[in-house]
Amino acid sequence: MTTAVPELLTVPEVMARLKVGRTKVYDLIRTHRLVSIKVDGCRRIPDQAVRDFIAGQIGEAA
Repeated sequence: MTTAVPELLTVPEVMARLKVGRTKVYDLIRTHRLVSIKVDGCRRIPDQAVRDFIAGQIGEAA
């Protein structure tokens, strides 16, 4: 049985998906609204974290 490895996105990829700027992405990370990890000093955001963030925003808007 294999475990699926989450896709890790770069900040520019998250910027494109959320249609926001670099500062906003880092603000979401800093305020723990968007989960991220560091890989050798490079910030990476799991694809699922972006999906969870979007779902949370939709839930708040409803």
